[in-house]
Formats: sequence, structure tokens, C-alpha cells
Amino acid sequence: MRRRLAAGPARRPDEDGFTPVRRSAEHGFTLVELMVVIVIIGLLATIVAINVIPAGDRARVDKAKADIATIEQALEMYRLHNLNYPSTGDGLSALLTPPPSLQNAQRYQRGGYIKKLPDDPWGRPYNYSAPGRNGPFDIWSYGADGVEGGTDDNADIGSWQ
Repeated sequence: MRRRLAAGPARRPDEDGFTPVRRSAEHGFTLVELMVVIVIIGLLATIVAINVIPAGDRARVDKAKADIATIEQALEMYRLHNLNYPSTGDGLSALLTPPPSLQNAQRYQRGGYIKKLPDDPWGRPYNYSAPGRNGPFDIWSYGADGVEGGTDDNADIGSWQ
């Protein structure tokens, strides 16, 4: 069985009578072409990483600010019902259940003032003091590093900001 010769430039059959299949550059990629594609993909991945990774850090800071605002609202409701803010000793848990130091427990809102106390975005509980240095109370997170002070992602995030 013989292969048909394709139309176009004449090709000479090999010794068995078959037309040899030519390998041309169109049948594959060269090493240089592959390396160029890999470099382009690497550059694109770097650009995406540079723009996406800081967004996660900003999102954590924004979440901490939103949590603090929610806790502030719950504290204001607590004060409206009980005429003062929970003491530092009672802490934020006074928003979930009546604290033992509460003088008039009938005024405490059934079900508490917040469904659940959130942890800060780094997995630590929020800090609370009443009276605060910056107002009737302070709520704060120590940021990513978990220690007082710091800059950028490690900066403290507080209700006074």
C-alpha cells in the first residue's frame, strides 16, 4: 500500500517507496519559546502577588475597625439600659451575660447586647477598659504583631481612631 503524494512541491519517496514525513519547526516549540512563555507567566504572577497580598492585610484592619464599631454600639445599648458602661473587670463579656457586679439585673436586656464577641482578625480577643484614656471606654486590638505600638499592619487599632 502506497501513500499518496500531497500536492505541492515534489518530494522523492524513500527507498521503500513511501514519502518521508518531514519534521518542520511548526510541529513543536523551541526551548527559547518555552522559556519566554515561562518568564511572562512569572512576571504576571509577580504583579498579581504584589497587588493581592497587601489587600489581605488591609482587609484585616478594616474588619477590626468594623468589629470595634459593632462592639461600641453594643456598649452604648448596655449604657442606655444600665446607666453606665461595664467596668474593666466585667469586660466585654458583660455584653453577652449580666455581670455579677450589675446592681439592677432587671434592666439587663434579655439575650444580651451582642450575639457573639468577635476575636480580632489575628485571632486574639479585643481589649477593653472603662474608663478609657480616650473617652468613657476604649476598645482596641494590638494589630498583627499582638504587642502595643507598631506601624503599618502592626499598628494598634482602637475605638478612638
